[in-house]
Amino acid sequence: MASSKVDWGKYAEEQEKLASKVTNLDLSANSKEPEQVPNNEASQNDAPATSESDDGKEITPAEKSLLQKIIRKGLIETTKPLEIQRKNPNSPLYSIKSFESLHLKPELLKGVYKMGFNSPSKIQETALPTLLADPPQNMIAQSQSGTGKTAAFVLAMLSRVNPAKPHPQVLCLSPTYELAIQTGEVAARMSQYCPEIKLKYAVRGEDLARGSKIEDHIIIGTPGKVLDWAMKFKFFDLKKISVFVLDEADVMIATQGHQDQCIRIHKQLPPTCQMMFFSATYETEVMEFAEIIVPNPIIIRLLKEEESLDNIKQYYVKCKSIDEKYQAITNIYGVISIGQAIIFCHTRRTANWLATKMTKDGHAVAILSGDQTVSERISILDRFRDGLEKVLITTNVLARGIDVEQVTLVVNFDLPMDQHQRADCETYLHRIGRTGRFGKSGIAINLVDSPVAMQICLDIEKHFKKKIHLLDAEDADEIEKIGA
Repeated sequence: MASSKVDWGKYAEEQEKLASKVTNLDLSANSKEPEQVPNNEASQNDAPATSESDDGKEITPAEKSLLQKIIRKGLIETTKPLEIQRKNPNSPLYSIKSFESLHLKPELLKGVYKMGFNSPSKIQETALPTLLADPPQNMIAQSQSGTGKTAAFVLAMLSRVNPAKPHPQVLCLSPTYELAIQTGEVAARMSQYCPEIKLKYAVRGEDLARGSKIEDHIIIGTPGKVLDWAMKFKFFDLKKISVFVLDEADVMIATQGHQDQCIRIHKQLPPTCQMMFFSATYETEVMEFAEIIVPNPIIIRLLKEEESLDNIKQYYVKCKSIDEKYQAITNIYGVISIGQAIIFCHTRRTANWLATKMTKDGHAVAILSGDQTVSERISILDRFRDGLEKVLITTNVLARGIDVEQVTLVVNFDLPMDQHQRADCETYLHRIGRTGRFGKSGIAINLVDSPVAMQICLDIEKHFKKKIHLLDAEDADEIEKIGA
């Protein structure tokens, strides 16, 4: 993460001499064979290995954002109020309650509805009238994933295009190849009834012949590739860009080299260019970066819905071995009706063993761990989101920041603990917070197989001041009650 004291302008000038190309997200690792059945050495009795040996590379901000986009089925229901800041507090701000109120081109409106957007989300209600107003206004918008930011700026991008002008007019930067493709897919779907609007990806694998001139109206790409195409190869003219969007700004800042590339691109844009800056977080580094990119912005901020244990029923089951843990899961599944479940294991070894065993017993199971490539994780989450697998077995790679509305059960096959075998209460909250999201109720079941695990369970209960009830996994009537 860049220091909050960085002089971004000076930093960019120093870096301008370096013709470094963007290094896109590469989380691929050598594929490994599934490990064999763990014995008691995988139980809570033993000190855990480090998180790195358990789960490969730590999840990056870019991948967390990507996974969140992949697994999201729809917009989240947010209860938080909008915070709005503007230079002139007397200037009017408009809010809309329907997409018709925006007076979009009929073909664009048709695309919006085709995507399943029936009415604007909270952030779209205020952001869209501002982004589409004339004269154009600059904006900084901050809200968590799933609140409708991408659809808002994509709709603004498409609305600003003049198809009669055969050159790039809109430039959207994303920090990684995968995130750029995600944004492009939203733009393609939203503009499906506007064939006259042309979109171009400026990402790895996309190459043009020297001397080419891009005639597409919208370019979506990563900073290094865009910088090469615009300034090194002169494929398009940054002076003709009328809308500049910086997406995933907080991820951009966390990605080495992207800040100065963005600033170098920004310096070539005309002063009349409309600037849109979108971020999931609102930290000092993000806002200092924003001040360089976006002059006189309207700032819209939507606070994050916090994780809570209030609507999650918590239980623990006493087990003597890993086989008893598995039997407990089998009993629970045999009695209560479960939408979808996430099971957290401490190691990949245990996760692989559990996935193999559940699959043999006829359960539709997917496994997600740190040794998978980005494309493998996307494929797995696509299937889970679409309900093709009912159970997702994972290590802590999915514990933080990934919300799955349809999950009704979280099982801690292994309780979360730190390297000193103490309760990791923060990870526990993140894990079981995967259920009970956005006002829905959920169930969390902790499998306790040792005195150490029992103490961790008690410490978690004490920390959150929320009772974790004993559940007899052999008693079908008792299990049935928790699912009622």
